[in-house]
Amino acid sequence: MTRAARAFWFNPPGPGEVRPVPLPARGPDEVEVRTLFSGVSRGTETLVFRGGVPASQHDLMRAPFQDGAFPGPVKYGYLNVGVVEDGPPELAGRTVFTLYPHQTRFVVPASAVTPVPDAVPAGRAILAGTVETAVNALWDAAPLLGDRVAVVGGGMVGCAVAALLARFPAARVQLVDVDPARAEVASALGVEFALPEDASDGCDLVVHTSATEAGLARALELLAPEGEVVELSWYGDRRVAVPLGEFFHSRRLAIRSSQVGMVAPARRSRRALRDRLALALELLADPAFDILITGECAFEDLPSVMGGLASGEIPALCHRVVYR
Repeated sequence: MTRAARAFWFNPPGPGEVRPVPLPARGPDEVEVRTLFSGVSRGTETLVFRGGVPASQHDLMRAPFQDGAFPGPVKYGYLNVGVVEDGPPELAGRTVFTLYPHQTRFVVPASAVTPVPDAVPAGRAILAGTVETAVNALWDAAPLLGDRVAVVGGGMVGCAVAALLARFPAARVQLVDVDPARAEVASALGVEFALPEDASDGCDLVVHTSATEAGLARALELLAPEGEVVELSWYGDRRVAVPLGEFFHSRRLAIRSSQVGMVAPARRSRRALRDRLALALELLADPAFDILITGECAFEDLPSVMGGLASGEIPALCHRVVYR
């Protein structure tokens, strides 16, 4: 008899839905995982929800265990924490993180799961993919002792970057966002907060994560001569105007992209993707990251909740999905 699990499917331009999906038998080098929590990566997943993945990026945007194709219907997601209920002895019973969509149970190769350290609660471990993005960004950015740094955009990724930058000695780190409520988040992460018009300039480095033209323009304005913006925003199918006049040339400014799909060149010869993810999970032993989980719902409610997240009716950094 074929067993079944349940999974959330995006169905743009309409609402998503929970569907039954077949659950295959486990092979000798595979594990069966029962999901405890998944996380909604709001920026990317709301883009998928509205069908905004550009055709040129359909292959590059595929999640590791995605079913279906863009624009949809598609089973998409990559922040999943569960328990191995059937698998090799060294993994059986372990709590694991997997780059898997929102689904109640699944079978994957044993090599696709990463054990969650004992010091990291399962409900916090859903942030591993986001912290991994932040780790890669800082490998790209290479901040130095005493640098003046701004993170423009206090969303999920921006806050994770700010949390890691707070560990750099003697650095001045400022989280910049249009929402005054992000001041509480910044304080919990151990960094300064400023509204865009009040942000400190003269920065050696600005990490931009707001996915807005205004945010990118402000990021460039905050740089000291020969400073650099590291661009983490994903704009999807939107065209963005970049202000390359004014001080861009006279100050010899730079804009550089960072993307998590590959290990940053500075570490690529010495770190594999698996090493980077394991590091992200170790960093999540810090309870300060709990401030990034700002909402929660049951898996069965995800179709209605995803619509609210996409419209902004439900404000959130990371929204946690709970599986009963």
